[in-house]
Amino acid sequence: MAHCRVWALAVVLICTARLSWAENKTSSSNIIASAGPSNLWNGNGDLASTGPCAADFKAVCKDVAPGEGRLAACLTKRVRQQKAGNVLGRKVSGKCQEDLLKFKMDRSRNINKDVLLARACKNDVAKLCAKLNDNTKPGATLACLKDTKAKLSTSCKTEVFRTQQEAAEDYRTDVVLFSACKDDVKNLCSDAEPSEAMECLAQKQMLVSWECKAQVVKYEKDTGSDLRLSTVLFRKCLADYKRYCSDVEPGNMQAQECLEDNMDEAQFSADCKEELENTIAKRVADFRLDTAMRDACASDLEDTCGLTLEAMDGDEKLRRTGLNCLQQYKEELKSEMCRSEVHRRMSRAARDIRFDEVLASACYDDRSRFCNDVSAGSARVIRCLQDHRDSLAQSCAAALFDHEVRMAEDIDFKYPMKKACAWEINIFCKDIPHGHARVIRCLEEHLDHDDMSKECKDETVRDMNRMAKDYRLNWRLNHACESDINILCPTVCSSHGAQVCGGLVLQCLQEQQDNITSQACQDEVFYYELMEVTDFRNDVILAEACRSDVEQYCKDVEPGDGRIHVCLRFHRNKISERCRNEEMKLAAVEYRDIRLRPKLNKLCSEEKAVYCKDVKPGQARVIKCLMENMAQPNFGEDCKSELQEREGVMKTDYRFDVGVATNCASDVEQFCADARNKLRGNATVLKCLVTNFRSLTDQCQTEMSRAVRLALWDYTPGAALTAACDNDVATQCPRGARSKAGAVFTIGVVGRCLSKTLVEGKPLEPKCRDMVLVAAPKDARAYFDHPDSTNAIVQKIAELQQAAGLSAVLVNPNSRTSSTVTVTGWVALACIISLIVVIIGGSFMLYKRFIGADKPHTLHVKMGDA
Repeated sequence: MAHCRVWALAVVLICTARLSWAENKTSSSNIIASAGPSNLWNGNGDLASTGPCAADFKAVCKDVAPGEGRLAACLTKRVRQQKAGNVLGRKVSGKCQEDLLKFKMDRSRNINKDVLLARACKNDVAKLCAKLNDNTKPGATLACLKDTKAKLSTSCKTEVFRTQQEAAEDYRTDVVLFSACKDDVKNLCSDAEPSEAMECLAQKQMLVSWECKAQVVKYEKDTGSDLRLSTVLFRKCLADYKRYCSDVEPGNMQAQECLEDNMDEAQFSADCKEELENTIAKRVADFRLDTAMRDACASDLEDTCGLTLEAMDGDEKLRRTGLNCLQQYKEELKSEMCRSEVHRRMSRAARDIRFDEVLASACYDDRSRFCNDVSAGSARVIRCLQDHRDSLAQSCAAALFDHEVRMAEDIDFKYPMKKACAWEINIFCKDIPHGHARVIRCLEEHLDHDDMSKECKDETVRDMNRMAKDYRLNWRLNHACESDINILCPTVCSSHGAQVCGGLVLQCLQEQQDNITSQACQDEVFYYELMEVTDFRNDVILAEACRSDVEQYCKDVEPGDGRIHVCLRFHRNKISERCRNEEMKLAAVEYRDIRLRPKLNKLCSEEKAVYCKDVKPGQARVIKCLMENMAQPNFGEDCKSELQEREGVMKTDYRFDVGVATNCASDVEQFCADARNKLRGNATVLKCLVTNFRSLTDQCQTEMSRAVRLALWDYTPGAALTAACDNDVATQCPRGARSKAGAVFTIGVVGRCLSKTLVEGKPLEPKCRDMVLVAAPKDARAYFDHPDSTNAIVQKIAELQQAAGLSAVLVNPNSRTSSTVTVTGWVALACIISLIVVIIGGSFMLYKRFIGADKPHTLHVKMGDA
């Protein structure tokens, strides 16, 4: 019996051995000849149906025909569902999963072992990877296909993606990756799941071997371009992907970029946002991982920046140079896709300091000092550094300034402002294209709109205040005025080395405004002036000069609408000299253009439309036109009153009279330097110019004549400039000339009164006489400046009388008054009559010419500006 049992067992073993040999017989595959022939697993390139997975096949894959990896694919799908928690009933056993792993590891060694992959990629290998042999270097052909994925056919690309997805789930199924990194995983990440081993190594790059590090970078590059290959990101963001990006095809970074665009949505998950930000930070830190930008910008990098991707990958300095070049010249890039990727990169840098590696590196210590408790993202750290700007290290402050200059061009690069103003942008600026600070300007122009939220208004005002700190932060002005700055303000401030210019260049442009050639620059300078008069903080030099004065006298006044300026000018006799001078400078700028005086502009709107509709704003032209027409019968009292208030300031400080300030600059320097240094709003310079009138240049004489004529025309008792005439006005000009008893004089009355007094030869006080002569037209002034010409005529007549032998004395040259004329008889009568006519006619004409009485109610200013 025992003997029979032994033979029976032997037969069973022999039969089992034959069956096992039958199932594991090898079949060679050589679809891609260059890769070298290879034996297929189980002879058919698939798992054995009778091995550790037999029961699993019967339960899960009973309708699947074995061969060419079909059973393996079926089990792989089941395992994925199982890990996602989507499986009811039987799960794939652990031993079967081990056998499945062994199969995939063996298949990855030679592309011919993967029949479906080899068939799909046969032509692609012939074109791109024909020199590689997997028997010599396992996995080389598939690695080459991954590196050239963008050039593959659709069918090949699909099969390559399948292998990448398997490697993302378990790095051991990629023979190249496994061979290079198995020891590093064992030593550094032994506790990590196979699907997370590469993520672990990426976090410990400094400790990873060189061979493995290169493979980790390639792995991250491959998986980073497709959401499905990034297992952690896919797991955390699947719900958000379905909610926001379900119509976006994964691959080429499309799904990730869609998720990035929706990160600020209210329902976007925190886990996905955090993982996305970590992923972006990796791409920013290593340009090799930014596949979307690399693919989009390869040709532009060569054409515009003279760099190749290979050169940038091998040199950190060249990489930064190339990226800075793309940002600096993004408007000139040929590829729309490249411009879009550069824009996206800059948008990321604006929202998270980790995405601006230069700023992050330069401010590492300062971030620890001032913003250690501030979490990254949503521009929180950048805002924190901005709030501590004055305390930052020089390198950090310079990097922060450079960051702000780069981000000044687009609302997309001003994350807090864009977020705070999302509704306003959609309502007020929805049809305005982004870029060139157009949306930013739109928000500024709607600042006073009733529907603008406080959050948006605060961010917009904050941005305007910051923009005024340096002209380069004002993108529109910087670009519109580039050539004018180089010509008019070349040495005011260096634009290199991140030197902050403060308001120096902006102030220079204001002072040189009449010399600006570009209309676009003129418009931007004017807009900046509007910002200044609206909010004192937008004039950085004035704000600094008046800091303590504002705190002392105006701390309860809310900035905006020019309220601080009104407060400082109300206390002008109390504020510091430095603050007063800066306020007066700004006031002088305001007086150049009626649009910079909102109240005056509003009160005189009808008068502008009637009397000055064709007058171009600027250089005080509109204001001068209005002043010329103040005496018109229908001129509004409100406008007239505001103009007279403005005129009163002009009478006290020459800087507020554009014509005098511009045309008399050299004369002030020559004759009135001391008076200029003693400015206290009491017309010291104007009175000095009157005293030195005959020595002034012709242009200055013309402007001073006009200015004094205007002061006498619209005379106010006690005014500093015309105080020398107060006594003469009181004695020579009748009370009926006043508009009301004890009130101001009617416009033009005093001017006519004083000029008539001078023509009639009545006495005037010397200083008043000088002032009246300054106000006189040039030809009328000459008559009084050269009285000796009359004596010369009398002497000539006497000589002619003597030569003719006339006995009657017509002229007596020996008279005590050399102009005495003696006549007798009919000659006397004729002379008397003629003399009366001449005197009356001449006096009348001279009087008319002197006072400009051709148009009795209109002040004529021939030249200059008010």
